[in-house]
Amino acid sequence: MNTYKQKVCKSIDEKKEELISIGEKIFINPELGFKEEKTAKLIKETFEKMGVKYKDKLALTGIKATISGRKKSPNIAILGEMDAVISPNHPFANKETAAAHACGHHTMITNLLGVCFGLIDSDIMKHLDGSVILFAIPAEEYIEIEYRKKLLEQGKISFLGGKQELIKLGEFDDIDMAMMFHPSPNTPNRVIYTNLSMNGFIGKMVRYIGKGSHAGATPEKGINALSAAMLGLQAINSLRETFKDDDCIRFHPIITKGGEGVNIVPSEVKIESYLRAKNMDVLIETNKKINRALEAGAMAIGCNIEIEDLPGYMPMISNNLMTKIFSDNASKIIGKENVYELHIHFACSSDMGDVTQIIPGIQPMIGGFEGELHSKAFKITDKEMAYIIPAKIMAMTIIDLLYNNANLAKEVLKERKKNKEKYLNEIQNMRKVYKKEYMTY
Repeated sequence: MNTYKQKVCKSIDEKKEELISIGEKIFINPELGFKEEKTAKLIKETFEKMGVKYKDKLALTGIKATISGRKKSPNIAILGEMDAVISPNHPFANKETAAAHACGHHTMITNLLGVCFGLIDSDIMKHLDGSVILFAIPAEEYIEIEYRKKLLEQGKISFLGGKQELIKLGEFDDIDMAMMFHPSPNTPNRVIYTNLSMNGFIGKMVRYIGKGSHAGATPEKGINALSAAMLGLQAINSLRETFKDDDCIRFHPIITKGGEGVNIVPSEVKIESYLRAKNMDVLIETNKKINRALEAGAMAIGCNIEIEDLPGYMPMISNNLMTKIFSDNASKIIGKENVYELHIHFACSSDMGDVTQIIPGIQPMIGGFEGELHSKAFKITDKEMAYIIPAKIMAMTIIDLLYNNANLAKEVLKERKKNKEKYLNEIQNMRKVYKKEYMTY
């Protein structure tokens, strides 16, 4: 088995410069979710060069390729996210869309292709008892909600996140377990954190409807939707002291429309936000409090209010055995002292959480990056760590899981997960619309 690992790592090293070049091409051509056409084209060209068959246009831009071993299953997926974030001040942001790879998703795709190179060039799959799926996935970042709602209305998608959509489409039905990584912010050193969990969240769209009037001459004839919104947000701030620290609750709104003009009493105000929490029970109960506080602002001013709750992402849970195998392989590459297997909970969210609700999975955090995620300061400081080393670790982990009749993979599959139908029902139940009318004059 160690010989196979050495061969796959050697094959990845031989493609090092090509992989870095691919990563840099994706980096300077950032695209937002469900629009990743250039990225998809580059991925498909690379698969074609390797002679790997694929399906494309999954959830609009996703690509799924299979490399078969001696047996069809167990089937391990390596996932990579294709989209960028909106970060207009990033030095490499697209001038038209403000898209920038300030979250490092371009490194995920590069490492996914690195695994492909390693498995194909080393010719080791003929010794392994299972298959590997290489899955480039769109739209992890839960942004441009109005745009995605239009895609919903047009019937082009059913969910706002890429992995959710692909689960619904059945593209995870043939996958037994999944693995990916994520860049770690402010971590320039060669460090890996492996035993992670993340918050789930609900997406929220809030609309306060008041009555316009001249703000100087006749403000008494208006109903100020902005005042209602500010009261609602202040009520939520007053609730924060009731949130338990262990529940990792986060509510972070933005006002996307604050009125019509400075000399008009605001008649319409729009707010977008996420509500995050560590588990679904806390998330659902806290959401009731949040909606009650938002409604209180409308009641106080006499506005109408519409609250639309959208399915966000589910909490992420790491599989213990996959974590252990990944950690052991990471230790062989960067040293045991640089691999942290302590349980760490992140208050951020990912649709990888949805994947881990239905199949075993992991998403370690990888060093080699400076700056905060989604900020203008985010950048790679160690290209080998960002573009190459995770591919080696994931390929080595595949070998462990599928070697010797895939005994370790079979152990992983003992973890009990909910079926897809239950998952889809739970996520659909997040979708609710509340309307209250208080405008009586």
